[in-house]
Amino acid sequence: MIDYNSFYIISSIIWLLAVVFLFLSLKGNRLFLTTALVLNVIAILVIASFVFYLWQALNRPPMRTLGETRLWYALFLPIIGMVFYWRWKYVWIVFYTIGMAFLFLTLNFLNPDMYSQTLMPALQSPWFVPHVIVYLFSYAALGVSCIVAVKELVVPSKNGLQLADNLVYIGTAFLTLGLLFGALWAKEAWGHYWTWDPKETWAFLTWTGYILYIHYRFYHPKEDKRAMYLLASAFLILLICWFGVNYLPTAQNSVHTYTNSN
Repeated sequence: MIDYNSFYIISSIIWLLAVVFLFLSLKGNRLFLTTALVLNVIAILVIASFVFYLWQALNRPPMRTLGETRLWYALFLPIIGMVFYWRWKYVWIVFYTIGMAFLFLTLNFLNPDMYSQTLMPALQSPWFVPHVIVYLFSYAALGVSCIVAVKELVVPSKNGLQLADNLVYIGTAFLTLGLLFGALWAKEAWGHYWTWDPKETWAFLTWTGYILYIHYRFYHPKEDKRAMYLLASAFLILLICWFGVNYLPTAQNSVHTYTNSN
């Protein structure tokens, strides 16, 4: 039996300690900050270990259910937070990514998956893993860009727009790869690169939203507030693509609809 509860408790305790040390570090204590960052890395390694264990236990990539995608999101978010802290020294991003990762792990704790080894034939493809991983990584980066947009709308900062731009560039690049991998996978599995399945349609709308943001920032570099509203709106479209499509009547027969259990 897969013991998610113990993993959840261990990672939660480590992150709680990390947050405590982050708060203590706000007074300028570098030792507390270093301790918080080390604890965050340990928590990331705990999650990565559980993902690897789950992969081995199920004998398949743990990417089939909605809960499994939340697990990957919880892994990628703090990694992105750490990378952007090391590059730009934004401590608040570490706070945010820890909090969001904990939220997704808690959602899994409250809605446990019933794990199964079964994969439908279409998912038994070499494109399955790269397609899902690059998509979820892009979702994590774009999720952080959304909170940057909200923060800039409330409390503008000198470098906030540049941070948002960098996150969108990274996230959109991986989103584009996800679309390309998905098209190649669809061609192999069903004989068509694109069929305007509801999930595909919303994926295209999501990609379009971030491309519009990039172009808007290029042609209107001084219209900061409108750009941030556009960025936040793009993330709402992303959430519909990820979660909302599952509840559309037209998507019930979609091959892209996540199941909540097995």
